[in-house]
Amino acid sequence: MGSRIIGTGRGLPSASLSNQDLERLLDTSDEWIRSRTGIGSRYLMRTGESLLDIAHEASRRALDKAGMKPGELDAIIAGTVSSEYAFPSFACQVQRMLGVTSIPAFDVAAACSGFVFALSVADNSMRAGVWKKVLVIGADALSTMVDWGDRRTAVLFGDGAGAAVMINEAGPRGVINTLLRSAGEAWELLSLRATGIRASADSELRRDPVDTLKMRGPELFKIAVKSMADITRQVAEQAGVSLNDVSIIIPHQANIRILNAVAERLGIPTEKVFINLDRYGNTSAASVPIALDEALEAGRFGDNDLVLLNACGGGLTWGASLLRW
Repeated sequence: MGSRIIGTGRGLPSASLSNQDLERLLDTSDEWIRSRTGIGSRYLMRTGESLLDIAHEASRRALDKAGMKPGELDAIIAGTVSSEYAFPSFACQVQRMLGVTSIPAFDVAAACSGFVFALSVADNSMRAGVWKKVLVIGADALSTMVDWGDRRTAVLFGDGAGAAVMINEAGPRGVINTLLRSAGEAWELLSLRATGIRASADSELRRDPVDTLKMRGPELFKIAVKSMADITRQVAEQAGVSLNDVSIIIPHQANIRILNAVAERLGIPTEKVFINLDRYGNTSAASVPIALDEALEAGRFGDNDLVLLNACGGGLTWGASLLRW
């Protein structure tokens, strides 16, 4: 028995801010941002908005597409580093909003790799016969934790949530193989202290720069390209699948230069890589499930197609999952 995704959904803040909008907040320009990141706009949390509400919306949409009621779930796993609380977990809070009780609900903290890691946890437990129906969420709001005086990082991030409903099922369709990796020795390349206030772009308050997201871009770029390319190749090789047979690769939407470099390293056409970075920015753990939902909605893949998910994030963490849809 394995696991298969039967429903996906996404949720976003109400406002999309363009690069031109950010020009009023930062010493930056549309040309500077696009040339370095590929981002044109992103959805940002505003004062009074809740990531929990957005994740609940994504979860409801995924459940509706799966034709499933919340009460049928056996577990909820959330990949996030953006919960307002150390405890209860973000997943427990979503559980309350869905009106479900007495099932396990917990978080997986792997930064931008969070959804891929959470998907692996769900898949392994379902293969072991522990659960039959699982809701997996990727949700983050890193824009509330950046230094809004630092244009190198503040322009990168968007906020949002994506969700997938998985069922335990025999047969050739579903998750074929997943690989996860971490390198704790490289933690300083991308980090965020678990302290300080949350400060949205329109907030009068500002997070102390000491407590904001820290990133060493050039070094991180090299590791991200190598790790995402290597694990993509490895997850396919272990499954006995050629990358030429993969219909679509849905990566973490970190930076257009990273995505293009990974494609080049793998020797695959960029047309095979789904990209929505230009409209969403880097939404951390939400990026893969948001892109998965959007690609499916756009008809970029269908039944029995091979779909490959990959990501790299703080930890450092990276992972890839190969699915037959």
